Amino acid sequence: MTRIGLLSDTHSYLDPKLFDHFNDCDEIWHAGDVGAMTVVDELRAFRPLRVVCGNIDQESSDLQAHQRFTLEGLDIWITHIGGTPPKYNPIVRPNLQITPPDIFICGHSHILKVTRDPGLNNLLFINPGAAGKTGFHLVRTAIRFTLDTGRISDMQVIELGKK
Repeated sequence: MTRIGLLSDTHSYLDPKLFDHFNDCDEIWHAGDVGAMTVVDELRAFRPLRVVCGNIDQESSDLQAHQRFTLEGLDIWITHIGGTPPKYNPIVRPNLQITPPDIFICGHSHILKVTRDPGLNNLLFINPGAAGKTGFHLVRTAIRFTLDTGRISDMQVIELGKK
């Protein structure tokens, strides 16, 4: 069993409340638009971190455009600009159609959304919204959930307050 804390679009602002909300998490995942690398440093010092590069970030060995991996028997793909079902970003759409993951995570839109896509093997699409203070969103959000032997459970939306 692995407990995940998921956030995106911090834009250099890391809300201290996230550390309380993610205290019982085994890993933190960040779906891009990190901003200052101090955000990455603080998260890595707190828990193991999987992070992708957003459109405001510089791609590097620390911040790659995509991460695809298997955890708890689930195929997971994290990227920043992924679109939304069924209108996926044209860059990721061909790979999604050929080999859809079990879970597809992206950020960028600042719009919290969790839904299944029956057109792509019922993959679970997750966008945690935006945890930072930059952008058009009104409420800052993140997500917590559990992965356990091929199952996703205990998903919770975390509202961090107004931006």
